[in-house]
Amino acid sequence: MAALTPAPAATARSTADSAPRRSPRTDSERLFNRVTLGTLLALALLWLAPLAWAVATSVRPPGELATDPTAWFSGHSTLANYREVLAAGRIPYWYVNSFVTSGLTTLLTVCTASLAAFALSRLRFRHRRPVFLLILAGVMIPPQLLMVPHFLTLQAAGMLNTYWAVVLPQVPNVVAVFVFKQFFDGIPVELTDAARADGASWLRIYGQIVMPLSRPAVSAVTIFVFVWSWNNFLWPLLAVTDPQMMTLPVGLTSVQDAFGLPQAQLMASAVLGALPLLTVFLFFQRRIVEGIAGTGLK
Repeated sequence: MAALTPAPAATARSTADSAPRRSPRTDSERLFNRVTLGTLLALALLWLAPLAWAVATSVRPPGELATDPTAWFSGHSTLANYREVLAAGRIPYWYVNSFVTSGLTTLLTVCTASLAAFALSRLRFRHRRPVFLLILAGVMIPPQLLMVPHFLTLQAAGMLNTYWAVVLPQVPNVVAVFVFKQFFDGIPVELTDAARADGASWLRIYGQIVMPLSRPAVSAVTIFVFVWSWNNFLWPLLAVTDPQMMTLPVGLTSVQDAFGLPQAQLMASAVLGALPLLTVFLFFQRRIVEGIAGTGLK
């Protein structure tokens, strides 16, 4: 029996049909990607330029800076500006105060916000949705509006010039509650229902099931709350007047006002204040991206 062979025309046609076709949008997509990449690089350089200039200025001798303040590089770099700033104030104490207050604020915010979000996401009670909307309405209240009531309350309690005076007003965080609730809503309800059927309490479900599955949300909230608390200036300025209890941003400002630091030492103070935040970002940038990607609207 003779073998059937396809005609050459049919073979050529099938080969042409199976070959990948070039998308007509390929060139436009490549151009868009290049423009986007160039824009992002330009924005990154624009953001890094002031930081690089601050670091370069902080290691320049004061005399050289006075003669040519716009130069980027110096042939005689020195750490004398950092030594003078460290000697002028109580920066080691201010670093400890900032780490303690930021750490306590972050810990309490994660605990309270996650518990509130867990109740709103899993517990069934009357008026649950109005309560959630009422919590979200707190975003519209300016924090400055609450500073005077907070100050008077802490003053009456005798808590000014303490760590708790800085920490407690920063703990309630509407955004943290929203992020946790959105993430908890994405966890399958069957997990909690099965745990309830096995006799687990709500607190055990929260601690052993929901929270271990919510590490991206916990990481995102932890990093952002820590950075926000570290950078907070206005409330620690009002709550703390004892130089020994000041946080780093407030303490550096008091040193500048008291000693009239020159430009090089001002830049050294700025670098010292930003160094912990840059370290946190460099070590936890992957967690930041995962947290942002994992806590979106579902």
